Amino acid sequence: MKRGLIVFLNGTSSSGKTSISTELINQKEISFYHLSIDEFFNNYNDFVNNKFPDEPPRGIDHQVVSQIIDHSILSVYHSTIKLLSEMGFNVIVDSIIANDKSFNDFYDVLIDHPILFVGVRCSKEEITRREQSRGDRVIGLAHSQFDYIYSYDEYDLEVNTEELSPVQCADKILSFIKSDQDYSVFKNLSKREIIVS
Repeated sequence: MKRGLIVFLNGTSSSGKTSISTELINQKEISFYHLSIDEFFNNYNDFVNNKFPDEPPRGIDHQVVSQIIDHSILSVYHSTIKLLSEMGFNVIVDSIIANDKSFNDFYDVLIDHPILFVGVRCSKEEITRREQSRGDRVIGLAHSQFDYIYSYDEYDLEVNTEELSPVQCADKILSFIKSDQDYSVFKNLSKREIIVS
């Protein structure tokens, strides 16, 4: 049995990745599982809040919490993507490549798997408008991610969510998959050098 295809949607917060994912799941030609990094973190937070509802005796800064758990949650996220692909399931990765370390972590775990690397594009003005209208995002988050995320200029396929609806974006991705074109961009990228200061 061959490994499942990983459709890696790379775009800022509020760029339209989840809307495209929903449309890919709703179509009936190719089955997909959707793995959202937001859901991984939300599920962990729900677990902690339900299991330990009391106020902690010692408060700690949010940055300290992030330093303690973020890498572990991301590691489980990456491993889950790999596991599903190994089991033959097609997976939609709804995440961001936030920095060079994040890229390297994805690269190390997933390089040997079939990955369709899709750039989900949207202007700064539009993501700012979407972010403000959503109400569930920190204002400025997408703007802060923009330059790094869109520094990747090599994709197997790009979709612009200002020009295309989520259905049209999903159709474009499905057409690419069914065309049997090679998806090799992610494999041809190189690990990023991380400078520790």
